[in-house]
Amino acid sequence: MISNMRSRTRLITSILLIFTFLTLSAASPTVQQISKKQCNLTVADVELLGEVVFETGYMYADTEVGGLSGITYNHAKGLYYALSDDRSETNPSRFYKVKIDLSDGSLDDGDVIFKGVTFLRDKHGDFYPERAIDPEGIELVRPGLMFISTEGDDIELPIDAFVNRFNPGGRENRALPIPGKFLYSVDDGNAVRDNLAFESLTSTPNRKYLYTATENALQNDGPIASLTEGSPSRFLEFNVARKKPRREFVYMVDPIPNYPIPPGTFADNGLVDLQAIDNCGTFLAMERSYASGFGNTVVLYETTTRGATNVAKITALAPDGTPSAAYTPMSKRFILDFELDLGVDPDNLEGLTFGPRLPDGRLLLIAVSDNNFNPYQKTQFIAMAVTLEK
Repeated sequence: MISNMRSRTRLITSILLIFTFLTLSAASPTVQQISKKQCNLTVADVELLGEVVFETGYMYADTEVGGLSGITYNHAKGLYYALSDDRSETNPSRFYKVKIDLSDGSLDDGDVIFKGVTFLRDKHGDFYPERAIDPEGIELVRPGLMFISTEGDDIELPIDAFVNRFNPGGRENRALPIPGKFLYSVDDGNAVRDNLAFESLTSTPNRKYLYTATENALQNDGPIASLTEGSPSRFLEFNVARKKPRREFVYMVDPIPNYPIPPGTFADNGLVDLQAIDNCGTFLAMERSYASGFGNTVVLYETTTRGATNVAKITALAPDGTPSAAYTPMSKRFILDFELDLGVDPDNLEGLTFGPRLPDGRLLLIAVSDNNFNPYQKTQFIAMAVTLEK
């Protein structure tokens, strides 16, 4: 009798623990737990958890770690994949498997550990030749299904930007069709600008849609970002199951926020990465600006496609150089400035991804920098805790 009572007590306790866990999980949605009905999520708060820096020249597995322009998280293995934009000039194009340890609640030296390197191969199984690829964005949609975006190259021979599917071993196995307006090799009255193509890549939590965007405007869509004008970036949506492009939207990149020193020297601003927040068109967008003599300014916005015009059939947004009033761009809401709001001196941040849920229910957000293999720059991992609410 006592044994039966103890068994019933243990059973009731187990049921209560499971119920508590499910209740807490429902109150704090992770990327995996966001369902079709969970829309209109918004960022309520972001807290810095720390940063780790690797100086230029850091070596791992006989490769130089650098150029980290994209990052994605493998939930099944608890590893991040950090993509180098090396055009097979320093080492073959590749991504790194990275372990990030936040078990003590903060990101400190020793918490970012490189665990492997995977070299990218073309559809024939060969390493990409020098300057044949400019990898920028990476997204693991689910185990075994990974996409990589590139900016291409229009300096010598036109090498088109792409969004292609790769297997876990790094071999390309499918090319997604890209509308002609985004290709250097197609002359359809509009054209992507060199080094301003697909810098970003993300997928919705339900893994139905994949998104990338140009860093700045296409040639006939408007100007590139300047000190006085923003730039209309094209935001491109793919249906993952059908492997086809779908809708396009306009994301307005901010004007360059700081004057270069001395005046007239180099300065830019661009949309460098995206991270989907929900299944209904809400994203984090990271804009990165550099001004000579001043340095980097990196900001996060929350942006949405809801209410924005599908411009896929509009060949040129500003054919005469004047932006059209025939479309509504994506709305955007300022979230933070890495330096002013987090107290971080940002390097050339280009990669952004959600990681696992933290013990307190918040989502882990990781940003990573592209050091351009420059001895005066650094590879930087930044960890943040994000609170989402409806």
